[in-house]
Amino acid sequence: MVNGAPRRRKPRIRKAAPTVREKMESGASSVEAKPKRRFRLRASILSKPLSVVWRALKPLIRPLTPLGRLLLKVLSWLVPRYFVNSWRELRLVTWPNRRETWRLTTAVFIFAVVFGALVAVVDLGLDQLFKRFVLR
Repeated sequence: MVNGAPRRRKPRIRKAAPTVREKMESGASSVEAKPKRRFRLRASILSKPLSVVWRALKPLIRPLTPLGRLLLKVLSWLVPRYFVNSWRELRLVTWPNRRETWRLTTAVFIFAVVFGALVAVVDLGLDQLFKRFVLR
């Protein structure tokens, strides 16, 4: 209170949430805010040898080292750009957890059963109509 009059507050101005395009242009994406999940070959026979090879090559591939840069240039000649870009895109994917996977799998299974039953009923009906009216 100043001189007996109540003090007025300034209205709060809320910033709108940035759009995806704004996030991408600023360099910070929503993907970076989430913890990165890596694709792991758990049940594969190749997982053990690949992890050993990866651990051996990891210090060499770091892009900050000159040898890592050279190795990346050589790999970019050997691996087509499509696969490199596909791998980069795949690393941006947020994989569902076990519960979501089971829920979505169940939904797909139920949809397939219902759709199959619908097709079977329509097929049976058309078969009966064909036998009754066309083959008579």
